[in-house]
Amino acid sequence: MVTPASAQAAAPDLQWHHALSLFGDVKYPADFKRFDYVNPDAPKGGTVRRYDTGSFDNFNIVVAGLKGSIAEGVGLVFENLTVRSQDETVTAYGQLAEAVAYPEDRSYVIYRLRAEARWHDGKPVSADDVIFSFDALKTNSPMYSAYYRHIVKCEQVGDRDVKFTFDAPGNRELPTIAGEVTVLPKHWWEGTDAQGRKRDISATSLEIPLGSGPYRVKQFEAGRSLVLERVKDHWGKDLPSYVGQNNFDEIRYDYFRDDTVGREAFKGDQVDWFAERSAKEWATAYDFPAVRDKRVIKDKFQMRSVGRMQGFVLNLRRPMFSDVRLRRAFNYAYDFEEMNRQLSFGEYTRDNSYFDGIPDFMATGLPQGLELEMLEALRDKVPPEVFTTPYQNPVNGNAENVRNNLREATRLLKEAGFDVKDRKLLDPKGQPVSIEILGRDPADERIALFYKPNLERLGVTVSIRIVDDAQYQQRLRNFDFDLTTTVWAQSLSPGNEQRDFFGSAAADRPGSQNLPGIKNPAVDALIDHIIFAKDRAELVAACKAMDRVLLWNFYVVPQFTYAFERAARWDRFGHPDPLPAYGQSGFPTVWWWDAEKAAKTGGRS
Repeated sequence: MVTPASAQAAAPDLQWHHALSLFGDVKYPADFKRFDYVNPDAPKGGTVRRYDTGSFDNFNIVVAGLKGSIAEGVGLVFENLTVRSQDETVTAYGQLAEAVAYPEDRSYVIYRLRAEARWHDGKPVSADDVIFSFDALKTNSPMYSAYYRHIVKCEQVGDRDVKFTFDAPGNRELPTIAGEVTVLPKHWWEGTDAQGRKRDISATSLEIPLGSGPYRVKQFEAGRSLVLERVKDHWGKDLPSYVGQNNFDEIRYDYFRDDTVGREAFKGDQVDWFAERSAKEWATAYDFPAVRDKRVIKDKFQMRSVGRMQGFVLNLRRPMFSDVRLRRAFNYAYDFEEMNRQLSFGEYTRDNSYFDGIPDFMATGLPQGLELEMLEALRDKVPPEVFTTPYQNPVNGNAENVRNNLREATRLLKEAGFDVKDRKLLDPKGQPVSIEILGRDPADERIALFYKPNLERLGVTVSIRIVDDAQYQQRLRNFDFDLTTTVWAQSLSPGNEQRDFFGSAAADRPGSQNLPGIKNPAVDALIDHIIFAKDRAELVAACKAMDRVLLWNFYVVPQFTYAFERAARWDRFGHPDPLPAYGQSGFPTVWWWDAEKAAKTGGRS
């Protein structure tokens, strides 16, 4: 426990803590020296070359997701009030803040900034910076406006103390959410650039930003490359939450049109680390000399902290998708099993949950106990199958199953008033059903091309459109699509982000992650249960209930999942053993340059 003097003055009756945990105990004590999963003696030095697809035209994180394309890696320039450990489910420790306090009802939280925290220009990080950052994010970003909607005030209450006041008590997650605020330098943003122009935090910018984090932007070529350099005199380098991390002197990002080009760059030793998304390429594209002689290593890292739903999103803003029977018919038409065999060497399993990968939250069997109580209160607002039938995707994979599932799809369509004439599906008004599947890279196209024939057998006219990254992002922000593929990633502590994923208020907000346009009062009620859960048992029950309701409404055609992160790397790096339990590979944060290994790979000094 820490009790700073100014904090005592601001809230004399509160207990002060060095860490926050949503539920359960905090692993590391107040005097901890480092996280267990790092090497405190990791050498500093070397360059790691990474890649991304598309391009970038923005360093301003305030408008990320709304305007322009944010540069990958720019987050390392900035810091938050807290940082989460990677070997606990939901625990945050001080980063810019050294202490946190909140009342028992969690109606507000106070963070105290570290006196030693500094911007890269040497000026101290202040309470004014925190207030400015919170206001800028909430004012200019629809995503943050929704995420912070329950934080109604941010104010200074001591020399280095900032208080976040909430709109109601009882939300256990809000103190943690307040600690996630990315802090920006007020004095820099209120100044002028090298040409004397006043900076505008509501606009995209390619001016090299001022931050306080472990890296700064060294150089860049707009849309093509970005080099970050380690801040060797970083104010926080000796903090327990930083020891053994951020070990590379430089991190370079090169941008390529798509994974195919990026993969070839990796093979040509222009990229050090390649995260492979394709099971087919993982099986077939790595038979080259550097792999055979072990200069390139293929590795898989288990993902324990991430749940997900990946699927074809059906845009409910299009009238044709308003009928759940049509949406369900589209699910019957997806032959996952054959796609998995032909395109993915059988590596994938099909998503059967919006929390696939986190068993605690996945709806299985029939609802029981607290989950059933929550659903009973919403019985008139949810599909009846929620109470009678465990959800399961249809199984295809052979000719007989495909025929049977297409017959069932046809039955559902006829029941909904659709008809087939001259092999064309007509909606209840007699208009042809025509859809465009939107994607942004060859992987999207391959999957869409596999799906297309079965939809056409139902009489649907299908076109596939692959666009560049900028156009793709713009169309998604404006919900300008019929079908597209998306992934909702879920954490071990679901909370306020569910409103942006699935809440009614997000359905018409440009840039939200509610791509289907879900407006469902039952889902809204269950999101509230998640956010205001009093304990872990209530959180688990609410997640299961929401999962079940989302599945039975067929807002997406579930695609597939994989429990590992695949990565190929040139063997130039060392890493702790074991790696953090909930950090997957942990690359590059806890890895380091190994000069001895690098000398054996050739090509780089």
